[in-house]
Amino acid sequence: MSDLRRGASVLVSSGNERLLVIAAEALTDDTLTRFTDATTKAPRIVITGQRAKVLGLGDSRTQACIVSLPGGLDLATAEYLADPCADSTAENGAHRVIVGPARPVEQSSLALMKLARLLPAAVVAPVSSVPEDVLSVSSEDILAYPKSIAMALRMVSQARVPLEDAENTRVVAFRPSDGGIEHLAIIVGDPDTSEPVLVRIHSECFTGDLLGSMRCDCGSQLRGAIATMASAGSGVVLYLAQEGRGIGLINKLRAYELQDAGFDTVDANLQLGFDEDERVYLPAARMLSLLGIDRVRLMTNNPKKVGALSHHGVDVVERVAHIFPANRHNEGYLRTKATRAGHLF
Repeated sequence: MSDLRRGASVLVSSGNERLLVIAAEALTDDTLTRFTDATTKAPRIVITGQRAKVLGLGDSRTQACIVSLPGGLDLATAEYLADPCADSTAENGAHRVIVGPARPVEQSSLALMKLARLLPAAVVAPVSSVPEDVLSVSSEDILAYPKSIAMALRMVSQARVPLEDAENTRVVAFRPSDGGIEHLAIIVGDPDTSEPVLVRIHSECFTGDLLGSMRCDCGSQLRGAIATMASAGSGVVLYLAQEGRGIGLINKLRAYELQDAGFDTVDANLQLGFDEDERVYLPAARMLSLLGIDRVRLMTNNPKKVGALSHHGVDVVERVAHIFPANRHNEGYLRTKATRAGHLF
């Protein structure tokens, strides 16, 4: 993931298939030339079925599509296919592309892009031998990573952190065994784990939680959850590193740019090639298990969180509504969450 984010290539393999892969958004004329020189066939680009549908090239029911050009992939076309925010001049030539369903090894390259919080578009080509100094990973390991990394979470640190609305608060840090993304538990008071614990799963939101953005209700929900737990005597906020419904901060800013162009919060994610919601909740279930909590009163407006936690073995005995007033900047956002994402207000 680190190599992809800095514009390097990696090798993805499945059985006897070996593909050299580079992030489409990291492509430059120089890296495309070096990439082409290292491969045995002309590079092609893999995009999600959702992105293909947006471009009029495919069906969103197809998990991923492989796109090629008769004359070979060029930088402008790759940019146009990958990034709806790009100022690309290649749209007129996009009708020349050849589109087909992606094979499993090609699909796993997209999963790797998502794990790296990059746009879900990968430039790929087969290789006959492994290039020097290129890291390799199997498709099987890529697809197993979200589950394996969640189950590898362990407590690494905790400290008392008095908060403005809850002085008796501890923050517990969880880190996976590979040293990857850390998640936090904000423990208010001293929860009685023999009873259902008041819990909120909160996805980090830099703009809302830290800056006080009015485009969302995240900051109000976070501070409101802590205040409610303090009033109730105890509770736990699981603060998950899943910014922007799991697409990452940079992609969330891209989604904001698309929203400013007229798309709602759901369609903006789809324009980027992501699913409506890319979050996973196994890390939350694992954190609760490590905290000795198996029954919860879940503070959420999102029924999908209830179903996800239940699926991962947590007994959700009650859904506790968590609603705050809208403002003129987030009215449309909240309306979309209700009408298209199934949130209950």
